[in-house]
Amino acid sequence: MPTDPSPFPRALTAAPDGRPVLDLRSAGAARRPDLTALPPLSDKARQVAIDTWRGRMANEHASARVWAGLLPQAMAAALPPALLAGIAAAASDELRHAEQCAGVVLALGGLPVCALPDMSPIPAHADLGPLEAFLRNILSVGCLSETVAVSLIRAEQAELDGGPLSEVLEQILADEVAHARLGWTAVGLIAPRLSPAQRAALEPWLEHALRHLVAHELPLLPLRQSPLDPAAAAAGVCDGGDARRLFGATVSEVIVPRLEAAGLPAAAAWARAAA
Repeated sequence: MPTDPSPFPRALTAAPDGRPVLDLRSAGAARRPDLTALPPLSDKARQVAIDTWRGRMANEHASARVWAGLLPQAMAAALPPALLAGIAAAASDELRHAEQCAGVVLALGGLPVCALPDMSPIPAHADLGPLEAFLRNILSVGCLSETVAVSLIRAEQAELDGGPLSEVLEQILADEVAHARLGWTAVGLIAPRLSPAQRAALEPWLEHALRHLVAHELPLLPLRQSPLDPAAAAAGVCDGGDARRLFGATVSEVIVPRLEAAGLPAAAAWARAAA
């Protein structure tokens, strides 16, 4: 098995660029799946799979910070206890997902160590009241990012078709579905309480949020120079072109209509963001 060319071959406290290091070797070892049934991987396909799961590990870890940051905002907005509990659970879920991805990296022969993802606080929206501030962030996190995640992971999990990594993605998918539902539930509670002026003010912000979604998601779905190796696909590597098309369809056919149904001006915002 080739050696994973990670920039962190030993336990380090800082990455070469000075950032702290996220090291999930110990946590990942407890969640390492059995990949003996995985088709043989070329060195190149194995490294692509390692990089893919290590990237997922970092993204899931960063998502925990986002959900944790939403909790005090939701409390300040005096939202129902069940919603608060769901937000707290989502942060814990994302940490577990990071550990599961670390386990896959180890099982593939890689090192689940990387520079710590961005830990900057989520936007405070200090110029808005607590309810509007929370609404903007839960829209971005629960309704945009998590709905896209559900769509992409569901497609990936279906492609695995019962393979050795199918169960890992199935467990992650179930949690992401719950997170997206949490976001849409919050919007259902808050949107009817908005004034016409507050709804109108959301349109330019939604355009900004949708542009940010595109800028964040598309780099995670790289277009490959050659057809995807079937063995790499069995190891959880997605086809970037297919994933990009699914991303666009999810926004235009799922997210935008649901926001419009809630009385939020998403269609015009997406038309401008997509252009």
